[in-house]
Amino acid sequence: MKRRFRKTAKVALVLIYLVIIAGAVVRMTGSGMGCPDWPKCFGYYIPPTELAELQFKPNHNYKKGVVIIVNEALQVSKENFTSTDTLNLKHWEPYTAHDYADFNPLHTWVEYINRLLGALSGIPILIFTIMSIWLWKDKKRFLLLSIFTVVGMAFQAWLGKTVVDSNLSPYKITIHMVMALVIVAVILYLIFKSKTSFKKQTFNKLFKNVLIISTILTLVQIVLGTQVRQFVDIQNKLNGYFNWDITLLAPLEFYVHRTLSILVLALNVWLYYRNNKLNLGYNKFKLVLVCIGLEIITGIAMYYFNFPFTTQPLHLVIAAVLIGIQFYIILESSLRSDIKTSAAST
Repeated sequence: MKRRFRKTAKVALVLIYLVIIAGAVVRMTGSGMGCPDWPKCFGYYIPPTELAELQFKPNHNYKKGVVIIVNEALQVSKENFTSTDTLNLKHWEPYTAHDYADFNPLHTWVEYINRLLGALSGIPILIFTIMSIWLWKDKKRFLLLSIFTVVGMAFQAWLGKTVVDSNLSPYKITIHMVMALVIVAVILYLIFKSKTSFKKQTFNKLFKNVLIISTILTLVQIVLGTQVRQFVDIQNKLNGYFNWDITLLAPLEFYVHRTLSILVLALNVWLYYRNNKLNLGYNKFKLVLVCIGLEIITGIAMYYFNFPFTTQPLHLVIAAVLIGIQFYIILESSLRSDIKTSAAST
């Protein structure tokens, strides 16, 4: 059962990362309001593909909750009814959560796929939560953490609704991203603790402490990055797509984000050096440096080349992968080795 539990948790982890990728694509394409309501999309479980579907139709059977666009505003049907030759607003009520009423098929389907992946990712989480009941006797924390993950996914779904209702409030987007990383961390913990065998690695207190600091800095960088991205989106709306100079308008968060990247690089280079020098055995640290290198490349490309297409989602997704690897190495570093050497105890 433990093996099946671990495999299911891995599937859930992959799907959560796919949701993060989809979310990054949503931000890149500006599709966050592609579905202006939640959980349906314009009142449909399968969204429309053309504007005509959102315009009033005479002699048409409407279902309760269906949305149409009237005079650049959303109207929601109050009941099931069949329309007459002319629009009768007694069957409709204004959508009051926000005043966004644009329709773009690309934006709608990008956002819809993002929501669909979010729903699919909940399936393996529910499955491994049920599995954890059978592991209660030996691994009580599995059930508790699994339930926490289910609650976390429910919170994410609710938060997704509030993000849409707020017309993409910046701080809610940031919370949405941080919560996704918390869920990733819990699933990684479950995957790690359900392992049946472990490779021999040497415990090193200084290495672990610096690694924890480095991981916290990565999280800070992700939060700052979402704030910088929001600033970029606002400037693009006000001035046209990069018809403005980031070096003149960049907020304080941008400069803090850029400066901290140097510290993150320095800490992780030191950790890589210490891991090799003391033969600690944390082989995944090569991936950490690869991720940081890619982060630097995409960051430079965004700054000097006006955010080329795909660089922003890549930057975010790589950061999410990076912090996941760092957290997993923290878990590995918590295993104290029986090998006691003076080097390992420093």
